[in-house]
Amino acid sequence: MAGSLSHHIRNICVFGESSLRKEKEFLESTNHLSQVLAKRKIHLVYGGDSLGLMRGVLIAAFLGGSQVLGVVPKALAKGDIIGKTIGEELQVPKMSD
Repeated sequence: MAGSLSHHIRNICVFGESSLRKEKEFLESTNHLSQVLAKRKIHLVYGGDSLGLMRGVLIAAFLGGSQVLGVVPKALAKGDIIGKTIGEELQVPKMSD
């Protein structure tokens, strides 16, 4: 059934843990996801931070040639709370609405 699908995923939104806690299973999953995104040139939309597990996904996708868009609330964009946004950045008034 899956082989008969004719469409291709072009964009994916990923929100991952931004803490520095790195458990082996999560690191392995993050590594696999980043390889798939880069290989298939799937564009990544993410929560705008470059910390924790998200860092591995977005850097690999970016370096692999995928477009990367970080969505960041303006209040968080002003400080050094979320790290450096990698790729393009879209600042929004707030995460809700």
